[in-house]
Amino acid sequence: MVDITNKKNLNPGYTVNNYLYKDKQVRYYGDFFINIAFSEDGENWLDSGCVVLGPKDNSFDYNSLTVMGTVLTTAGILVIYDSSWHTENLVHIRVGMALFDPEEPMKLLWRSENPLYQYEFKTKEIVTPEKAVQEGEELSLSWTSNLSNGFEVNIPHPYLFLGKDKRNKKALDKIKQDFNVSRHQNNPIIEPINENEWESKATFNPAAIYAGGKVHLIYRAIGHNDMSVLGYVSSENGFEINERLSHPIYMGKGKNEQASKKKKSGVSPISYISGGGGEGGCEDPRLTLVEDTLYLTYTAFDGWGSLRMALSSISLKDFLKKEWNWKKPITISPPGEIHKNWVIFPEKINGKFAVLHSINPDISVEYLENLDFRDDNKYVKGFFSTAKNKGRWDSWVRGAGPPPIKTSKGWLLLYHAMDVYGDPDRYKMGAMILDLEDPQKIIARSKEPILEPDEHYENDGWKAGVLYCCGAVEKEGQLLIYYGGADTVSCVAETNLEEFVEKIIDSENPKIKIRRNK
Repeated sequence: MVDITNKKNLNPGYTVNNYLYKDKQVRYYGDFFINIAFSEDGENWLDSGCVVLGPKDNSFDYNSLTVMGTVLTTAGILVIYDSSWHTENLVHIRVGMALFDPEEPMKLLWRSENPLYQYEFKTKEIVTPEKAVQEGEELSLSWTSNLSNGFEVNIPHPYLFLGKDKRNKKALDKIKQDFNVSRHQNNPIIEPINENEWESKATFNPAAIYAGGKVHLIYRAIGHNDMSVLGYVSSENGFEINERLSHPIYMGKGKNEQASKKKKSGVSPISYISGGGGEGGCEDPRLTLVEDTLYLTYTAFDGWGSLRMALSSISLKDFLKKEWNWKKPITISPPGEIHKNWVIFPEKINGKFAVLHSINPDISVEYLENLDFRDDNKYVKGFFSTAKNKGRWDSWVRGAGPPPIKTSKGWLLLYHAMDVYGDPDRYKMGAMILDLEDPQKIIARSKEPILEPDEHYENDGWKAGVLYCCGAVEKEGQLLIYYGGADTVSCVAETNLEEFVEKIIDSENPKIKIRRNK
């Protein structure tokens, strides 16, 4: 290494905040090539003598590179650099980014193929890059000038867009935040059985409950008649199925789940078919255990003009004995409206039942004294929005997944969403942490999907590119996530619950992740 007496002798650059490599501070610097230096005290620096990044031929950053800033993320060290140039009375602004390994800060993991920001404007000024500073979900870029005060621009933080370039998907996947959610090697765990007419076409979107030392799954099944009913399996370890019943345990009992006579009555059909099952039935169940009662919420579809949320229940005792004494279902969403993905919290909040009925654009929770839904409280006045948030992986948040799981940091809520601008028609899974006392407050939200539909069983089926999660349980410190793949089969993935929640919170502000290597 080359001894450099102090920081003043270094070319323009920036030290990585909140980060030490072998007990030394790290600084990326340079005004043509990008180099790296180390310091024990922040004053006296040793140059590694290693060029970690240089201009790239036939690319937007073929000119000299100047470091504008560094951001420590959970994916690595993000270095923002300028590669602008001047022509007569014209400045060509180009900004790129590169990611370095926090375990080996001289190791390049990835660099952008396209500019993070570009702009041209007429001026005789000499524009010099100054800095790139993270401000919430934005990045503030600034330049100085020999004739004026310079300029700055705020852009969406690049950390939110690391996965947008499909041409570099494999490379980008390596730097996207890893939530350590692992699919089970024997997925799918529930598949259709052709011999059983009621579940011959699809067995997907399972609800889950852990009780009596077992994981119990109630899954949506579609058979020869295209009606959706609910089947049952159980697993001792949460992965291998130990018991599977040969008959449905729940079938549509309410008028909203029966094939509608309105097909002949002149009532206009709604534009809706979810995962097949065009004849209606019970769709996408969720299970919530509150005290000694197991509540079942699901979408009731009559196959024609009505799509409403329905509620039934059963005692835990009867459920474990497989005595299917379900209460008569009631519809809890107003008629004439389309609602899906309603979930009940697993314990009362401030003495009341809590029903989460929307997460877009805000978290909406209805608090109820009971779940009888009578008289003035016959329906929950739910709100559903198709509002889009351009610039996020979850630009269209579709709905909640399983009922929230209580953790020491807050309520863990999984959800499904789509990026209608950058990756349309693919249902991905995200996660939020909600405040324990007021779950309408979001503490943290994953900046990237926790799971994407990349496996064959998530694409080969009724609807390609679909992860649809309706069930999750905590078992021995592990979070088991149950979801439907391609609207056809049921799958499971797992992660350590405590670590997963910490990662979600960290992803709200990526730079707070500190790595100290000894």
